[in-house]
Amino acid sequence: MRLYAQIPARRNRQMLWDLIAVVLVAAVVWFALAVRELIMLLAEPGRKVESSGDGLASGLVNAGDAASKVPLVGDLLRKPLQSAADASSGFADAGQSLQDAVGHIADLTTTALIAVPVAFILLLWLPPRLRWIRRSATVRHLLDAPGGADLLALRALTGPPGDLAALPTPPGGLADAWRRGDQQLISDLSAIALRRAGLRP
Repeated sequence: MRLYAQIPARRNRQMLWDLIAVVLVAAVVWFALAVRELIMLLAEPGRKVESSGDGLASGLVNAGDAASKVPLVGDLLRKPLQSAADASSGFADAGQSLQDAVGHIADLTTTALIAVPVAFILLLWLPPRLRWIRRSATVRHLLDAPGGADLLALRALTGPPGDLAALPTPPGGLADAWRRGDQQLISDLSAIALRRAGLRP
């Protein structure tokens, strides 16, 4: 199985298209990751809220512990401080929730920005490449089979006539010479069929 044509001009075109496809996919991935980084900047306020909430809750808990040691009124002083610490923990949870939401949006956006363009690139690039690989394998297999040169010559006769103009026209025409089994003509025609497929005899 050949991945590239043997004819230099066609091989160069195939390699150029392959390179373009790889570069486009890399550019799409780079762009999607850059967009993800920008979206994740929106999580910064959530990180600050979480950090501030955690710091405030920790300070209030420490203050409550210290206040509880005051004789007689320690428990009375500790309860409001503990309630304020719980509320601060709620702020920290809200900050974490904001970060999670932004991360989720960033993941979905990145997936969409990669999947859709890459699928489009693959739909444009991959089918022609696979068709050529399959066609070249079929042509090569046909040439190696008994009577394959005759079939390739027939394929050349039924294809575009442009390549046939370079061949000398025998008496009765090309088709008549092919039917008579003119080996030189069959060899020339099969070479044309191979060349059309990007292969060499």
